[in-house]
Amino acid sequence: MIKTTLKIEGMMCGMCEAHICDSIRKTVPSAKKVVASRSKGEASFLTESSIDEQVLKAAISETGYTCLSVESVPYEKKGLFRH
Repeated sequence: MIKTTLKIEGMMCGMCEAHICDSIRKTVPSAKKVVASRSKGEASFLTESSIDEQVLKAAISETGYTCLSVESVPYEKKGLFRH
């Protein structure tokens, strides 16, 4: 899994967060656990494979927000039991 985090400028309320999440889901249909936080100024989601960052940035811009950066890192689910 890959966790992608976007720094987004312009989110002011819960509806802003919803618009960002909807835009991510439309652009990346395979995205899972899509969340946006206006207080942190970011959104994140998980995918099985890498995504096209430029397409994602353009989709965010079309909604009227500014995508400052996109960062993708490997993600491992933290289990309840560690060996």
